[in-house]
Amino acid sequence: MRDSLHLRSRVTVRGAGERTVLKKDREHRSSLAADGDFGEAAITVQDPEGFALGRGVYVASKTQRNFLGVCATILNSRSNYFTLSRHMNADILISDGGFAATIFPVISGYNLEDARVEDLTVDGNRAENSTKVDGCRTAGIFLYRGDNCVISNCFVRDYNGDGISFQQSNDVKVEGCVVERCAGFGLHPGSGSQRPSVKNCRAIANGEDGFFFCWRVRGGVAEGNWLENNGGYGMSIGHKDSDNFIRRNTIIGNKLGGVYWRAETEPMAAHRNTFENNTVRDNEGWGIFVDGATHGTIIRSNVVEDTGGGRQKTGIRIGKQAGEVVLEGNTVKAANELLDERQKP
Repeated sequence: MRDSLHLRSRVTVRGAGERTVLKKDREHRSSLAADGDFGEAAITVQDPEGFALGRGVYVASKTQRNFLGVCATILNSRSNYFTLSRHMNADILISDGGFAATIFPVISGYNLEDARVEDLTVDGNRAENSTKVDGCRTAGIFLYRGDNCVISNCFVRDYNGDGISFQQSNDVKVEGCVVERCAGFGLHPGSGSQRPSVKNCRAIANGEDGFFFCWRVRGGVAEGNWLENNGGYGMSIGHKDSDNFIRRNTIIGNKLGGVYWRAETEPMAAHRNTFENNTVRDNEGWGIFVDGATHGTIIRSNVVEDTGGGRQKTGIRIGKQAGEVVLEGNTVKAANELLDERQKP
């Protein structure tokens, strides 16, 4: 893949599982030779090798990344000057380390609805892609303002960024997918996405959180997922991520902790989230940490356990600023001891 497979509204793309592999091409990267100005749909690079018509490209700088970077397709070229299918979202300055690289989502959809992706394998080819990118503009599979789309039974591996990310996309369903060994988040329902449903997926051995609720993700369901051995938290929830249901997930062996409510002030905290019937086991430090000035949190009927390695030293931790947290019917279990959290001092 030298550019994204570009999804279209009301079109289904269906493969044959692991027999249909979309592998990202090697990355070419160059510093900019001229500033990329806000609103400009063109770049000038120092080294044009590897940049060609139809190639996907990512343009960003040291400080202008995340939503301020841009992913686009090269439309025209003249020497080291290339016009693009999208405009700059910010001033990408030489003085700020502005660069362009042939980085893009292997599958992407912008400004669409009712698209489906089924039974495809994405190989991110990390060995030949050295620039790590965030999930705001790119991922193995990426949606931006893609409403009512479905990503089903897909396998994403070895992408140098997030596995599956969707931003400002409402009513997205991600079902039965596997994300392994990606450098960023495994599953990333992103900024402003309302009512996402992520069910029966696996996020294993990714570099950051297995499941990351980004900003303003509301009314969502995370159910039946397996989040194991990720480099960050098993699951993280934070900025205005309210009224979500998290149930029947298994969260094991994650490096920073099991489940983390991020430290936000009351107007920006994650309120009225329900966490029930989950298994949280052998994570580093603690199983569940409700931090920030959140309120209306329900933690019910979960098993929180350390099976003997002593990694998960605390079962359930409540931060100093947290408002009401309902603890009901949970089992907190150490290697040789079984405690209900209501029996603890």
